[in-house]
Amino acid sequence: MEGIGRRRHPYELTDESPVYVISVAAQLSGLHPQTLRQYDRLGLVSPDRTAGRGRRYSARDIELLRQVQQLSQDEGINLAGIKRIIELENQVAALSARVAELQSVVDGAAAAMQQREAQVHASYRRDLVPYQDVQQTSALVVWRPKREQKKH
Repeated sequence: MEGIGRRRHPYELTDESPVYVISVAAQLSGLHPQTLRQYDRLGLVSPDRTAGRGRRYSARDIELLRQVQQLSQDEGINLAGIKRIIELENQVAALSARVAELQSVVDGAAAAMQQREAQVHASYRRDLVPYQDVQQTSALVVWRPKREQKKH
């Protein structure tokens, strides 16, 4: 997910590009501009601001506005509940990205470990015989040296 919404060059538009004024965002989302202002005040959808403090909405903001409206109207969830849902979804997305990042680090460490292990095995001396553990038994072996017979 890394790189989504990031610009490759300064004039490239992405889902994160704040390009829509409030009247256009209201029309695209099917909401009244005053509703968009209320959602902004409540922190549900926070558009970018221009130097003159005007709101500028991105395509992602408009999708979020539609989601808020759907949760409110169709599911009957109040705005505080919707805000909590959005916060939790953002947290899940951040944690998923972190898990992917850590998985990449673990995979790299495992590959490095396997490479080092292969180097160690390649450095073994080939003239040595590997030691194999012999199972121990309780057998007793008695050794009696032969006596030399004396010549008379």
